[in-house]
Amino acid sequence: MGKSKQTRSHNNGKKKNIAKTWKTKRRTKDLDQIHVDMKPETAAKLLQQDVDYDVTGCAQHYCLHCARYFVDMRSLKEHFRSKVHKKRLKQLREEPYTQAEAERAAGMGSYIPPKIVEVKTQPVEEEMN
Repeated sequence: MGKSKQTRSHNNGKKKNIAKTWKTKRRTKDLDQIHVDMKPETAAKLLQQDVDYDVTGCAQHYCLHCARYFVDMRSLKEHFRSKVHKKRLKQLREEPYTQAEAERAAGMGSYIPPKIVEVKTQPVEEEMN
């Protein structure tokens, strides 16, 4: 007669791996996804969104390069001067990786260095109220 083994009976509904939850909670778009968003037709849609009350700032103040919404125009302009935004612009200068570049790096062709893409902060339209 031995004791019955209880497994995880006192977890109170908590998840097992908390670290993974925190890592994915603040996950932002990858650089190649942002490069797709920076194309003129997609950028125009993202910068001129309809009012959405579920999103911060009603989806009216959006940083295209960082993929973030802001409460008002003032906080968006402060973000443009921040270190985080400037670092993201520097990361976006390098063109995203392609399958052809991966094959060249593996020895299936000659190496061509990545191109430098000109990235500038998006224009801000002032609202006259």
